Amino acid sequence: MDKEFLQKFAQRVKEVRKAKGLTQDDLDSDKISRSTISHIEIARNDVTLSKVKALADGLGVEVKELFDFK
Repeated sequence: MDKEFLQKFAQRVKEVRKAKGLTQDDLDSDKISRSTISHIEIARNDVTLSKVKALADGLGVEVKELFDFK
């Protein structure tokens, strides 16, 4: 697992969520739970593609926007 990559992804997810004015609870759905979102945002867990898609859908962005970090 590439911890640095996960941390950058985690930070990007959190940035996008906050920019949209959403809470983790707002994104809680049958596709992704609030606790999973929390774990993603603190880079605790690796993320599956289905979870990335669920995050993007919940945030109203394209998947590629979540990977727009340096």
